[in-house]
Amino acid sequence: MKKIIIGLLIVMVASQYSCKKFLNITPINMLTGNNYYQSANDVETNLNDMYGSLFDKYNQTNTAGGTGEFRSGEVIPSSNTVGTRQLRYDAGLLGGHTRTVAFSGTTQGFQTIPNTIVNDRLLLLALNNSYNGVNNQYRFWNLTHWDEYYKIIQQANILVDKLNAGIPGVTGSQQKSYIEEAKFIRCYAYFFMVRLYGDVAYYTTPYQKDPLPRMNMVTVVNNCIADLNPGRADMTWAVSNPSLRGVRASRGAVTGLLMAMNMWNAGFDPANKAKYYQTTETLGQELDASNAFVLVPVSDWNTVTKGRSQESLFELFATVSYNNSSQVFQYAQFGESFIHFPYRLPEYDNRTSPCVFTAAYMNKLYPDQTDQRLTTWFDDPFNQNAETFQMKKFAGNTFIDASNPLNTAIPDATFLIMRYADALLYEAEAAAQLNHHEIALKALNAVRGRWAAAEYPSQTDVDTQAGLLDAIFWERAKELMGEGDRYFDLVRTKRIMNKQYTDNPLTLDKFSRGGWTWPIDASALNSNPYMTLNTYWVGSGIQ
Repeated sequence: MKKIIIGLLIVMVASQYSCKKFLNITPINMLTGNNYYQSANDVETNLNDMYGSLFDKYNQTNTAGGTGEFRSGEVIPSSNTVGTRQLRYDAGLLGGHTRTVAFSGTTQGFQTIPNTIVNDRLLLLALNNSYNGVNNQYRFWNLTHWDEYYKIIQQANILVDKLNAGIPGVTGSQQKSYIEEAKFIRCYAYFFMVRLYGDVAYYTTPYQKDPLPRMNMVTVVNNCIADLNPGRADMTWAVSNPSLRGVRASRGAVTGLLMAMNMWNAGFDPANKAKYYQTTETLGQELDASNAFVLVPVSDWNTVTKGRSQESLFELFATVSYNNSSQVFQYAQFGESFIHFPYRLPEYDNRTSPCVFTAAYMNKLYPDQTDQRLTTWFDDPFNQNAETFQMKKFAGNTFIDASNPLNTAIPDATFLIMRYADALLYEAEAAAQLNHHEIALKALNAVRGRWAAAEYPSQTDVDTQAGLLDAIFWERAKELMGEGDRYFDLVRTKRIMNKQYTDNPLTLDKFSRGGWTWPIDASALNSNPYMTLNTYWVGSGIQ
């Protein structure tokens, strides 16, 4: 028996060594042995570990900012913020903004970055772990590392394989639901990587040893769509346990992800865009008809950002059921950069917001000043004065005592990934693209109606397809502010090349060469002769 056990260990170690050579993946030991998967509880533990790993990856940096308003240029660092809190300067670098600032302690000697520096260079500075002796507190360089996603994908691949083979104590209905949940996690990881890096290596085999090249991103997304479509009916629309609603995948989460993937591919596969739009519209109507999700009333908005609300399709929430979630990173929360006293203590050190939105952007978003988001989410919204401006949208999810955040009780750490309002606006956009005017207006005005905002079209609106699509785009920018969607929306709709829609536009040449992507850390090349980096960034100092 000892010889058999030793032999199995040798096989396991050899398997892990081979996997490590491919994309630097090191499987968790307990997940590679047949002796582990002996009950439904083992499956639950494995799934919680994967959700926890997704949370940990998102929590490495201010992911929502890096994939949203920071990079698209609408956020600027406050000019009158001094002291240790101004270490949030690198948030402004992503958007190409510069500011003369004061620092304390070891940060003396920081040089103001000239306004003439191109945005690419500012992005690269934000990705460096140090610039002129100043540590970049947001740790944006974590967005260039994809190995954690592949570790999660490998866990999902192994779990699907084990479930298909059969696990003691797992019933037929449980088996189907667990398989679809593992597939959701796998496809979410792939889709997030696609939006960051473009083409990625794709595989679903449980013990991938051979190196693979990067696959065209449209094909990767289509593979994920084909992976999720057949079995989503085996899941319930929403998780019935209120403590896990939105936290664990459901049919609603799968539907929301499918809508996002179809809309992404519509932007990069124009020959088939009508198919993607029709699929998105159909999925949206299925979601509506389920009655499983609602737009939470304005008075209860804080329940949305705290997590597990009836509006949540999927979120990353630091629950006690996660087995490996590390401590919440202080600057990971988007809203933390936009509030001050009384939402942050102590008062003497928190009298200004570290960052503000530009007044020009706020005026673009809110031509209708009866919109209740203005009063619910903001103080002094059209003023760039850091002493008066605040974005309170996420105020319930921030560290109250900023002077000692890691040793004080922290609020529910929730990263909103998909919610019903997001899906409604995808449905509206797809329907508008298909000239299904009535469906588009119903979905768009449902989102506006929650905030008592004027319905579209108003007397001043130009009611054309282009006008409706613009209205939906700006509604997404407004409704999903700080949720990590803005830059992706700019890229997939190609509005990133138009100064009208972003303060950090790309030229057609830069876009075509992949300037919209993030750099990939050079460690991805380790032991993989087929791997390539994003050529736009090669020679930049990051790649």
